[in-house]
Amino acid sequence: MKENISAETQNSFIELLKKRFDKNKHRHPHITWDQVETKLKSNQFKLASIYAMEQSGGEPDVIELENLGEVHICYVDCSRESPKGRRSFCYDEIALESRKKFKPQDSAENMAKEMGIDLLTEEDYHHLQKFEAFDTVTSSWLKTTENVRDLGGAIFGDFRFGRVFIYHNGAESYYAARGFRGKCLL
Repeated sequence: MKENISAETQNSFIELLKKRFDKNKHRHPHITWDQVETKLKSNQFKLASIYAMEQSGGEPDVIELENLGEVHICYVDCSRESPKGRRSFCYDEIALESRKKFKPQDSAENMAKEMGIDLLTEEDYHHLQKFEAFDTVTSSWLKTTENVRDLGGAIFGDFRFGRVFIYHNGAESYYAARGFRGKCLL
C-alpha cells in the first residue's frame, strides 16, 4: 500500500498537514510546525506512512504524547469516525485464516504493517479521546495483549454516552462500522 510519492505530491501533502496542524492546535500545544516539518522532510518512510493514513481516510494530525517529561511528535488518525478505507477487517492474520466463509479483505494488523504504522493501544485511545470525541458512530480495533489474543479475542473502543468504552470481540469478527486507527511516531 505504501508508495513513493512525487515531490509535487509531497509538497501539497505537507501543506495539507500544516493546515490541519494550525487548525487543531489543542492537540499539540507544545509542538511547533517547524519541529514537525523538519522531521517530516527528513524521513521519507514516515512521510509515506502518514500519506497512506491520509489516503485511507484517517485525516492524520499531530498528537502530543508525553513520556517521562519528554514530548514526542506522533501522527494519529484524527478522522471523527474510524477511517473509511480501513473498515470491515478482522483483527489479525490468524483470525483472517480461521474464517472459512465470508472472509474480509484483510486484517487490521496486516494493513497497519503494510502502511508502516502501529495500531493504537488502549492507553493511546484514551489519550486521543481527551482532545475530542472520536468514534461516536463507529468503533476501532486496538492493539490487543497476547493473553487476550491467545484466548481468541481482540479489543476495540468507541465513544458513547460521553465516555470511552473498551470492549472485546472474537478476533475473526468484522463489521462495516469497525475499522482501526493508527499512529506513526516521528
